[in-house]
Amino acid sequence: MAVLVCGGAGYIGSHINKQLNKEGYETVVFDNLVYGHREAVKWGSFVQGDLQNTGEIEAVFQTYKIEAVFHFAAYAYVGESVENPEKYYYNNVANTLNLLHVMKKYGCTKMIFSSTCATYGEPEKVPITEDMPQRPVNPYGVSKLMVERILKDYSKAYGLKFVVLRYFNAAGADPEGELGEGHDPETHLIPLILDAASGRRKEIRVFGTDYDTPDGSCIRDYIHVYDLATAHLLALHYLEQGKESNFFNLGNALGTSVFEVIEAVKRVSGKKFTVSVSDRRSGDPARLIGSSEKAQSVLGWKPVYGDIDVIVGHAWNWHDKTF
Repeated sequence: MAVLVCGGAGYIGSHINKQLNKEGYETVVFDNLVYGHREAVKWGSFVQGDLQNTGEIEAVFQTYKIEAVFHFAAYAYVGESVENPEKYYYNNVANTLNLLHVMKKYGCTKMIFSSTCATYGEPEKVPITEDMPQRPVNPYGVSKLMVERILKDYSKAYGLKFVVLRYFNAAGADPEGELGEGHDPETHLIPLILDAASGRRKEIRVFGTDYDTPDGSCIRDYIHVYDLATAHLLALHYLEQGKESNFFNLGNALGTSVFEVIEAVKRVSGKKFTVSVSDRRSGDPARLIGSSEKAQSVLGWKPVYGDIDVIVGHAWNWHDKTF
């Protein structure tokens, strides 16, 4: 029996692939390498393919006995989703239907789905819990919410069992230094600041310093990618035990402001760099913090690397070695 990791050459998928193999699972990584990195697939088997091609998906199910699917294959640039929603609905929604169609055909009934706090939109309050209204404000968040609803319908009609994991801000790097974060284009805050610290970027820009927060900058909930990977393993164990489909937030329930992250990078790296300020960006809430109480009580999950200096430290170690 094997576990299929769609999008397993990407940042989060590659970390989960490593942990799955350490747990003794046989993995098959399926990735089109549009944003993934072939060198990040250091464990298990690799198949280059695209979810838009059902024949390529079927070939995997014909070759391997797939018992469960981890689904990370999605476009995730919010701004791009606003400019080109068609791209996001085809890739994130239609291609997921292709995957589900093949899973149903071959009798695979377990999926762990990579979702996002973007499905909540502007929160009414923080920390955000799973029962709060989901009102996404961009096509990326809408596409993820669409898949969540499709999974519910497939569960009712076809017996699919799933776990949806809604991430907050994934950050950090493999504590052993074998994997890290590298996007093109890069939009995530911590690697952008690391680029400034290493001289690859001339400055780091802070968008908005007049929010209703202690230092005026946005506050976000940073969750270490290792802790995300652990949650996915627990979600698989949960489904293997025959439990019902479920939804979980994954966050630290700790908020860290943009300026606090910048100071953490300065402490960890020992580097000085230029920080500039600009006006707010449209659609940036002042605070996004998630409650992970449900994941802790139901899955038995608890973040190990919650301290921002540790998260930044692991990211810096990999970034400094790689770039």
